[in-house]
Amino acid sequence: MATGEHLPLSVCIIAGNEVRRIRKALESVAGWTSEIILLLNEDVSDGTEKIAQSFGAKIFREPWKGHIAQKNSAALKASQEWILGLDADEAVSPALRSEIQKLFTRPEDLQTFAAFSFPRCSFYCGRWIRHGDWYPDRQTRLWRRSQAEWGGINPHDKLIVKGPVRRLNHDLFHFTNESIAHHLSKMAPFQAVFVKDRVADGRPVNVFELTLRPFWRFVRAYFLRRGFLDGWQGYYIAKFNAFSTLTKYAMVLEAETAETKKSG
Repeated sequence: MATGEHLPLSVCIIAGNEVRRIRKALESVAGWTSEIILLLNEDVSDGTEKIAQSFGAKIFREPWKGHIAQKNSAALKASQEWILGLDADEAVSPALRSEIQKLFTRPEDLQTFAAFSFPRCSFYCGRWIRHGDWYPDRQTRLWRRSQAEWGGINPHDKLIVKGPVRRLNHDLFHFTNESIAHHLSKMAPFQAVFVKDRVADGRPVNVFELTLRPFWRFVRAYFLRRGFLDGWQGYYIAKFNAFSTLTKYAMVLEAETAETKKSG
């Protein structure tokens, strides 16, 4: 495949109001992929659409249906054989771009594998995080359109692949949170989705989930996965993840208690 040739690849992105972050994502895939699909929430009004238009993206608007349904809807709009799924706060690193381009020069690999995964490296409070629970944070994001779809439990979507997955080596960049305050502001909405689905599922919270799981999350991230090598950011991430784990199960108990009072 000649240098500069567009790969038979559709980039699919879903987004809300992302005017401050989406440019990096678009810049990282423009010029070497065949099309960019951007599915916006119907209420987006901050200029995200205008930025995407400047990169030639095909823009659609739909009501928010949850992460899984939204991502599947975006993938259905792709015209190319291969799909690369990105979030608005991610970017393909130059090294990963080269690795993907090289991959498309080897038809035997494309015929053998249904999808490809790669590590994701997050930038947090001025530091690239390369240990703990946040790295390598391997993501399966490149797939043949007929052989995978999004599944999992909202808001933690997961690509369900029908066939073998090959591991690539280079990083997808993740500009996850602009600040600790931004990080905190995202916790409650994510927890609310988890609580709703858990209560609907009817599975009560057990003692292990409420007491030992949060403790284990910290020990695993900070000590076993060497989060301590990421400075104070690594310590904070490990503590935050433990607290977030405790909070989501406590919120399930809170919701169950409220339901019991109503029924009583």
